[in-house]
Amino acid sequence: MQEIQSGTVTVAAGLQGDHKGTKFPNRQITVLAVEAWREAARDAGEPDLAWTVRRANFLVEGVHLPRAAGGVLRIGEVLLEVTSQTVPCKRMDDALTGLRKALHPDWRGGITCRVLEGGQVTLGDPVEVLVSPPQRVIRLP
Repeated sequence: MQEIQSGTVTVAAGLQGDHKGTKFPNRQITVLAVEAWREAARDAGEPDLAWTVRRANFLVEGVHLPRAAGGVLRIGEVLLEVTSQTVPCKRMDDALTGLRKALHPDWRGGITCRVLEGGQVTLGDPVEVLVSPPQRVIRLP
C-alpha cells in the first residue's frame, strides 16, 4: 500500500489508481478513523501498528464517522455516502493475529462509501459529517 499526499476521486471509479472503485460501486471509497484504528491495534496487542495495514483509502482524525448507511460526509471537494461498515477480512489476521476480531466492534474497521461528488482530496483537507443517521443495533438471542 502506498501513501499519497493528494488524489482525484470520481463518481465513476472512486479514488484514481484504486481498481476497487470501478468493480464495487457501493465500496468505491473506504474511510478509517485514526482513533478507532489505534483502539483496535492496541486491543490486538500492537498499538503502533501502521494504519496502512488496514488498506483504507482515507485516514481521518478527530471526526466521529457515521455508523449507518445513508450517512454523508465531505472530505475536501469530495462528497461521500456511507453504504456500510468495512468488514475486516482475513488479511487483518495475516498481519496481526486477533486484529480482525479487534476491528469488528463499533465499526472500528471503518466505513465504505459511494462517491456522490468527485474532486480533489489533499492531506489536511477538512472532513465534515453532513448526515449521521442513528445506528441500528440488532441484538441476537
